[in-house]
Amino acid sequence: MAVEKSVYSIVLSDQVVEAVDRMAYSVGTSRSNLINQILAEHLQLMTPEMRMREIFTAIQQLMEPQFRLMEQSSEAMMSIKSPVRYKYKPTVRYSIELTRDMSSRVAKLKVFFRTKSGQLIADANVFFSGWQAMEDKYLGGIYKDGVPAASGEGRYERDFYSPDAAALSDVQIAGSIAGYIRLMDRCIQLYFDGLSRGKDNGREIEEEYRRYIKEKGEVPKGPW
Repeated sequence: MAVEKSVYSIVLSDQVVEAVDRMAYSVGTSRSNLINQILAEHLQLMTPEMRMREIFTAIQQLMEPQFRLMEQSSEAMMSIKSPVRYKYKPTVRYSIELTRDMSSRVAKLKVFFRTKSGQLIADANVFFSGWQAMEDKYLGGIYKDGVPAASGEGRYERDFYSPDAAALSDVQIAGSIAGYIRLMDRCIQLYFDGLSRGKDNGREIEEEYRRYIKEKGEVPKGPW
């Protein structure tokens, strides 16, 4: 949803500006952006920020019970975490950042472990490297130059695109992102469970991914 913006001069009382600044600071946004949101809500218009909130609310509702919502640092971001059954008792975090215009790139996902354990980081790097290779293998028809992702230092970053992003519904966007996170979390659990048991669960992980691709279909209703 591309939004045109222009600069306008308006006269406000000092008390109103002070109140707006306090509220803007409390929600982590700018004065002009908050005023824009307040006016849009009053006039029953949809702003990018309002749409982001609706998408995040839908994602939260779609996530399984083991995912825990974390405090938000920005209205454009949402972070959740999931415990991993492994000897270091780690937690994997999923941070979703939505774009304002959603003209093509819809969101960026960052997946990482908060740990100082060198062994855990090394283990995570093996998983994320294999995950990236698997995505390139199965999504080569969509991303000719490789999936827009990067891995290393115990983390994985991935962009989600759609040629029809602006026309997607909030439910389609939320369902696609939530489904991908649930898939990845299942595979992370499989991987670390295999490490704990001295078993290679690579085949099971790839089967989970193949099932996910099959369910999405050739013309997915949501961003890839």
